[in-house]
Amino acid sequence: MASTANTVHGRVEQARVELTPIQMAAGLLFVAALGYTLLFMQDPLVHDSMHNFRHAAGIACH
Repeated sequence: MASTANTVHGRVEQARVELTPIQMAAGLLFVAALGYTLLFMQDPLVHDSMHNFRHAAGIACH
């Protein structure tokens, strides 16, 4: 019986096949903007709202 585990490697390979370079650049820009905002906006309310947004988007941070 073969394992059908959903791995990070499998998701990266699937994204390489399905996404255009412009979509990848847009996603990278979005992630960079989130990171910049979390890094420099250390006000607790902003930080908590961005943290919750990342979880809602399916990004595990811890």
